[in-house]
Amino acid sequence: MPFWTLRRKFAVGALALVVLAFGWAAMVVAVALVATRDQARTADAIVVLGAAQYNGRPSPVFRARLDHAAALYQRGLAPVVLVTGGIGMGDTLSESDVGRRYLVKEGLPETAVTALPAGSSTFSSLGGVARWFKGRDSRRVLLVSDGFHMLRLQILATRLGLVPFTSPAPNSPIRSSPRRNASYLLAEGFKVPVTWLFNR
Repeated sequence: MPFWTLRRKFAVGALALVVLAFGWAAMVVAVALVATRDQARTADAIVVLGAAQYNGRPSPVFRARLDHAAALYQRGLAPVVLVTGGIGMGDTLSESDVGRRYLVKEGLPETAVTALPAGSSTFSSLGGVARWFKGRDSRRVLLVSDGFHMLRLQILATRLGLVPFTSPAPNSPIRSSPRRNASYLLAEGFKVPVTWLFNR
């Protein structure tokens, strides 16, 4: 009788699915725990992760991130705000440029806000942050985004040689919508392991 009978194959396959399901669930819990943690403290720069913009106006999600970054700056937690973000399909402006204009319009000094070159992904955006820090001894960054995003940001920023702390935007429309927030948390359960393995 062969070792790999149909019954044994089925049992091994079922066990593998159970292990993967438990692993994914554990990852979702880890993402959710990090999402609720605010590590706001002094840093060398506040970094805002981009989100959609509409004809030069930040989307509600992006605006919530920018407003939170402005509040952190006004608390004196960092001397500069770095805004990241790419150019969406059909757009002519980058999220980073729109975010910078918004913060300056809201009263932050022009010299205190820098729009980094457009990045096509979270990894490339944080890569731009790492390049901005080139030659600097201290590389402490206070990352501002939505809570669901924070664990993945910490992994990428650490691998790029940054010292990351996270401060999720408290008034984000995503956070205020339980169903929408849950969908992002569940998706991160898959994205975080991929990021860990492939830096993406």
